[in-house]
Amino acid sequence: MDGVRVGKRIIGAQAPVTVGWENIPKVQGGPLKRFVFTWFQPAALLALVAFWYYAPNDIAKASTAIGIGIGFKLLLLAMEWVNPRHDSWRLTWKELVTDLFYVSLGYTVLRMIDGYIGDGAMIEAIQNAFDWDKLAWFVGLPLLVQAVLISFIFDCGQYWMHRGMHNWYPLWLTHAPHHYITQLNINKGAVGNPVELFLIGLGIGGFFDFLPRAALLAGTLGLAVGTYQHINVRFNTPRWWRFIFNTTEHHSVHHSQDYEATRSNYAGTWIIIDRLFGTCVDGEAELLGMEGGRRMTIRETMVFPFAEAWKNLKQKFARPAIAVPAE
Repeated sequence: MDGVRVGKRIIGAQAPVTVGWENIPKVQGGPLKRFVFTWFQPAALLALVAFWYYAPNDIAKASTAIGIGIGFKLLLLAMEWVNPRHDSWRLTWKELVTDLFYVSLGYTVLRMIDGYIGDGAMIEAIQNAFDWDKLAWFVGLPLLVQAVLISFIFDCGQYWMHRGMHNWYPLWLTHAPHHYITQLNINKGAVGNPVELFLIGLGIGGFFDFLPRAALLAGTLGLAVGTYQHINVRFNTPRWWRFIFNTTEHHSVHHSQDYEATRSNYAGTWIIIDRLFGTCVDGEAELLGMEGGRRMTIRETMVFPFAEAWKNLKQKFARPAIAVPAE
């Protein structure tokens, strides 16, 4: 397998990766179907932004955001059955039950831990120790500008954390289980070791003394864009969207079985960050995972970073065998 040169790298030499938007299949069907699956993403983003911009204060709150997030994912789940990107990614009961375990983990244990030692707690401690009034100008900016800045700044933090996970072995141990997923579906973003899920959620957007409404709008950008990373839906994504925002195609390349391809497309929402730092690869992949597509069990996912670290430490500090002379 020769692969395709992208910059200084060869993509697809170890496993199939389609490089270039012109080589990606289009949505097949009648005019209505092609219209819906071309403009659904921009229309959904516009509708969600409009809702949070104009919603009354008694509705614009975190609990509403959670409900909308669940409803939006259920809609995308239905779309996976109507227009799947790959039949090999179709959701099975085994995959669904496994995914729901990780989703429930995120809504319970990880949320509780984040409240004590997450980015919110750390930012609050730093803000109490220093005078942050100089950032008060931020709340004077237009609401949508605040939301875009918060989303972009948070995603920059996620980009470098994610990139660090692929380049520093201790962090890679926490992230590796997520790369054992063999298909993309609506809840696959929640699949991984809890340590990794905690780390990838850390951000610096909270340093700004922003209005709650701006934070909800920023979260909407993540919901209406970042959610598409892990879905099995074929879209005719508009050119301007895929230039600025992350897509399923981009993230499938990141999860491919080709090593060089996995070292690309690190951003969560704004793929333009990858373009700025030279790590963007436009394309898609169907064969995902590691070790030839081996599916990692829940038990192995939970203990993988610790078991691998312990194994490496034992190998590093193991006493060399002493040769005994023959009699």
